[in-house]
Amino acid sequence: MEIPTKKIASKIEKFLKREVKKFGKSKPIKLTTFLVGQATEQLSYVKIKAKIAKKLGIGFELVHLKSTPSFEEFMNKIKEKSQDPTTTGIIIQQPLPAQLSTESLYEYIPTAKEIEGHKRKTTYTPPIGLAILTILKYIFTKTRGEKDLIIDIQKERGSFKKLFRNKKVVLVGRGITGGKPVGKTLTEARINFINVNSQTPDQHLYFKEADVIITAVGKKILAPEVLKQGVTLVNIGLRREKGKLKGDYDEKEIKNISGFYTSTPGGAGPIDVLYLFKNLIDAAKQQK
Repeated sequence: MEIPTKKIASKIEKFLKREVKKFGKSKPIKLTTFLVGQATEQLSYVKIKAKIAKKLGIGFELVHLKSTPSFEEFMNKIKEKSQDPTTTGIIIQQPLPAQLSTESLYEYIPTAKEIEGHKRKTTYTPPIGLAILTILKYIFTKTRGEKDLIIDIQKERGSFKKLFRNKKVVLVGRGITGGKPVGKTLTEARINFINVNSQTPDQHLYFKEADVIITAVGKKILAPEVLKQGVTLVNIGLRREKGKLKGDYDEKEIKNISGFYTSTPGGAGPIDVLYLFKNLIDAAKQQK
């Protein structure tokens, strides 16, 4: 069964719109996004964020550096925007050029404004991790209410631990925008999981025993013959095949063996973006 992620996203969007309205016009909320380069897909992702910001009634500022700056120049621009009192939160669109790609960049953003959860001592859970937890909560607890769907890890650790105690969860991938933040979130939620990657021997043995597989790779890695009947599949990896966006499995191949699965495009992506804005709203509350 295809997981109705559009319906889930719609419910979260309604909740966030109500939260934004509580601020009124006295303290506008604004997201500042840094983009380096002119990659078509990166521009597309930024446009999606700008579109959602507009729908929610949130300000959006794009700092677009078309050519790659020096590390010092980039760092100074980040610091400048971080110190701007009208900036509620800052994100850096990944991936970055190799000479800029370091987690130390996030140390130049104040903790209250680093809403993606990259900093070591962060107050925010990674949005993509929250999106995955919401999908799993929807499936395994049948939670349907708008407010109830929103994840509160502090309050829900115990229930997640109990819910997945006897389930085998496999996470595939360890990248900075996918596997790493999802793994961090699963750990925070006290969900035991096995993390496999391209260096893991005999991956199929882990897949065959899994009750839940979360994929964050960007190439086709799952086929029906390596899956257990009734497995739940949640994909966040993206690849292009004949001009179309695809995930880490072919939905037509796995739909009869999986119990639940996300589709691509769509899937966890829209929920991920909405949780980015949920973190931004939380940042605005802190700063208020």
